[in-house]
Amino acid sequence: MQRIFSGVQPTGNLHLGNYLGAIRNWVRLQGEYECIFCMVDLHAITVWQDPKELIRNTREVAAGMIAAGVDAEKHIVFNQSMVPAHAQLAWVFNCVARIGWLNRMTQFKEKAGKHKENASVGLFAYPNLMSADILTYKATHVPVGEDQKQHLELARDTAQKFNSDYGVDFFPLPEPLIFGAATRVMSLRDGTKKMSKSDESDYSRINMTDDADTIALKVRKAKTDLHPMPDTMGALDERPEASNLIGIYAALADRDKQDVLHQFAGRQFSEFKAELVDLAVSVLAPINDEMKRLTADTSHIDAVLRRGAERADAIAAPILRDVYDIVGFLRP
Repeated sequence: MQRIFSGVQPTGNLHLGNYLGAIRNWVRLQGEYECIFCMVDLHAITVWQDPKELIRNTREVAAGMIAAGVDAEKHIVFNQSMVPAHAQLAWVFNCVARIGWLNRMTQFKEKAGKHKENASVGLFAYPNLMSADILTYKATHVPVGEDQKQHLELARDTAQKFNSDYGVDFFPLPEPLIFGAATRVMSLRDGTKKMSKSDESDYSRINMTDDADTIALKVRKAKTDLHPMPDTMGALDERPEASNLIGIYAALADRDKQDVLHQFAGRQFSEFKAELVDLAVSVLAPINDEMKRLTADTSHIDAVLRRGAERADAIAAPILRDVYDIVGFLRP
């Protein structure tokens, strides 16, 4: 069976965009691939994190994944820092990847902004750690959004250069698994911006920790316009908030966006939102309930992550030993 690696940063506030854009897809891939899912806490500290919050968020993200249907018994769920091979292979890749490659990474430019001289070295070099995340397990496929595709290309380039530099056919070139645009969830306050945990307004997103009443309130308060629901897909291009809400409904219902638009064409937003509330609550409330149950027992979550790390390390450690032999490191 082919192997998937995918990770999510444990920086708190898992939201509807994380669920529809990533976690739900991970659940669906479990029957087709051997899956390794990771809370990438090493990536998280490329910008400063409160240590106590990082621990809490790591547990919460793990609980959210499991509550949404990730099978931590059949597959592997762990946090990155528990498996030393990630950081060890990342250093090897620091010496394989080129500065010019990293300079082209658009996400560093976006995150560092005008203050890139004050950004951490880790933030600049974290694409090499991402390459290590994937290749320390010789993953064959990586589920990515369009904004992560560039990093996967870097992983492929790094694998290829390592193989070429040392005259080996060791690392595979991982392939992307890119899911459709219907899973791209935008802010409830601004349909032109992606839903984000960093948005100052909590009303911009539906968190996976929100209860039914909070979900209903946020949907009712979601920004709309004064016109009835449109009847053509073309009309949605000029109405980003309508397009976003239709897309959320379609994704939650597992239906085509055009089909949902046809159902609600000409109806008032208030009527549509009432049905969206019912749908969102029916999908997300059970996940919220299970998250609460899991996070109430931190010892259970910690045990899941510990077992996952042991299983991940059993795959990673032999691969790292082979890398060290290839590079020429003297080992005990």
